[in-house]
Amino acid sequence: MAFGKRSGPPSTPPSQPAGGAGDGAEAHYRAARRRVLTALTKSVDMAELGRREADALRAEIARRVDEIMASEGIALASDDRARLIDDLCDDAIGLGPLEPLIARDDITDIMVNGADKVYVESGGRITLTRVKFRDNDQLLNVCRRIVAAVGRHVDESSPICDARLADGSRVNVIVPPLAIDGPALTIRKFAREKLTLDALVKFGSISVRGAKLLSVIGGARLNVLVSGGTGSGKTTLLNCLTRFIDTGERIITCEDAAELQLQQPHVVRLVTRPANLEGTGQVTMRDLVRNCLRMRPERIIVGEVRGPEAFDLLQAMNTGHDGSMGTVHANNPREAITRIENMVAMGGFNLPTKSVREQIAAAVDLIIQAARLRDGSRKITHVTEVLGMEGDVVTLQDLYVYEIDGEDGSGNVVGRHKATGLRPAFWERARYFGLDEILARALDTRDAA
Repeated sequence: MAFGKRSGPPSTPPSQPAGGAGDGAEAHYRAARRRVLTALTKSVDMAELGRREADALRAEIARRVDEIMASEGIALASDDRARLIDDLCDDAIGLGPLEPLIARDDITDIMVNGADKVYVESGGRITLTRVKFRDNDQLLNVCRRIVAAVGRHVDESSPICDARLADGSRVNVIVPPLAIDGPALTIRKFAREKLTLDALVKFGSISVRGAKLLSVIGGARLNVLVSGGTGSGKTTLLNCLTRFIDTGERIITCEDAAELQLQQPHVVRLVTRPANLEGTGQVTMRDLVRNCLRMRPERIIVGEVRGPEAFDLLQAMNTGHDGSMGTVHANNPREAITRIENMVAMGGFNLPTKSVREQIAAAVDLIIQAARLRDGSRKITHVTEVLGMEGDVVTLQDLYVYEIDGEDGSGNVVGRHKATGLRPAFWERARYFGLDEILARALDTRDAA
């Protein structure tokens, strides 16, 4: 998920006219498309057709469309005929009406709530589009095609499924009877452009000096948790931090869906696997984390810590795998500590609360908090150091914070990033890696630049 916020709502897709005088022509096109598709599906096996090469598929569909239009007496302008052929090709091998949205780089999320409601997120704002499916059957066929591509299935007996598109975009499908109004399809698009800290500065997600601090954190082999809510940009931030890992290090990543985009050459990527139809063969995140400890990792990166694997990650961080990282769903750094504590308890480990907190305090060096603000913008709101224990409490100190001053006339949040002036406990570690001068400049409190 990308940080930052671009102004203005997403534009209406070209395949969906803005309305007015074009509505009659659009209705005529939709009626013609239904008639042609009905005739086509009766005479052709669309699944078999979809296995052809793209050029051969288009040529065959064009030939069939011309035959059907002639026999049915359907008249379409040349532009609408070309559009009809594109739509039918998308139905055969693509994502149907969603193809124009998938092609748009400014869209980060696509949310389909049944056949006639398709929302997109662009620039931090969610907007209803005019994209529609013919009916819930067409939507269900698209959902089945997506999950079948990764060897999974979705139906009444197995109504929930996670999958991914060929470009790496993450997909969640839930179908009736659990989804009452028709299949619900959610696509978190995979960013083609790999964001950097410089890009985050440009978007206003962090200041220049804050970015310097993050570069030190990534390069000094500190154990980091990236905390944030849904859509706050945790994975994007994690990707940015991994850019400062040395190219000679062996990195093992563990994810539910492959989203991390590491640039280093020595990377082993592992993903979980759900149970099969017989209820066997499941590989959990904890299985992956425990196994990767046997693979001689130098750094372990967990895409999202959400269960008992938290205990194994803490063990790894405490036993020589410095520079390990992960993300966690939490609204602030203190809550992130509590979440990890609860996840350890989920694993059934019979450990005293103080013992768990000591493990967390010893393992985690920093918590970086990402947040999506009320105007849709994404900011890094805290860079917080984990200092240790004071009694039964894990002690934290903020090194960098985002202070909100208010809103401007357009409803955009106004604020600034600033260093707190506190000296981090990892100063000597930064010196060891030759990063102490950069750290000093990053934590200069004279201004926020």
